[in-house]
Amino acid sequence: MTEPVTFDAIWEEKYASGHAQRYPWDVVVSFVFRHAPRDRPRQEVAILEVGCGTASNLWFAAREGFSVAGIDGSASAIDYAKKRFAEDRLEGDLRVGDFTKLDFPDNSFDCIIDRGALTCCGHSALKRALAEVRRVLKPGGHFFFNPYADSHSSARAGKPAGDGLIKDIDAGSLVGAGQIHFVGHQQLIELMATGWSLHQIQRLELTDMVAPEGSIHAEWRVIAQKTS
Repeated sequence: MTEPVTFDAIWEEKYASGHAQRYPWDVVVSFVFRHAPRDRPRQEVAILEVGCGTASNLWFAAREGFSVAGIDGSASAIDYAKKRFAEDRLEGDLRVGDFTKLDFPDNSFDCIIDRGALTCCGHSALKRALAEVRRVLKPGGHFFFNPYADSHSSARAGKPAGDGLIKDIDAGSLVGAGQIHFVGHQQLIELMATGWSLHQIQRLELTDMVAPEGSIHAEWRVIAQKTS
């Protein structure tokens, strides 16, 4: 039986060759400030990022005083993140690991972030990863889920690779991004149907009018709360 695809090796190649993001995504900053619990000191509020890359989002959260942890499949990305945290005298539990096997206890985190990482998993792996996210999130905790949408121009510019993945993308904003699972609205609802209260489902579409035929970048911005 073929194992579900959980990590695209292209990201290790990118990070090993020097790819790094140093500053956080604005949507993550907004999510953290809006949904991190305010009834406790920040050092007692635990935030996990799944697919943290070079941990720019966690760098921001740690600087704001939160307790942070991150997991990524790329050893080079985690090595970069650890060195940056050490240079800035920040604390963080940064690990290389598998999204579908989170090495954290049940009910560990107040907030969990996925900024375009789980969308690189095949559908089977994505379902397992979401189950793991829910397991390690505290009851009442919030999850930011950010997969690419199936209305994205790049969804029609690659080759099917099985388990919902598209690879060899040669057009749109995701050229060179490796394999992507573009998620439809009904798929999204089904993925989040059990154990979640959905607070936000936004489909963001940006049309590049300079690109041929108006290239569309499309992504989901979902905020879900774990039900008990």
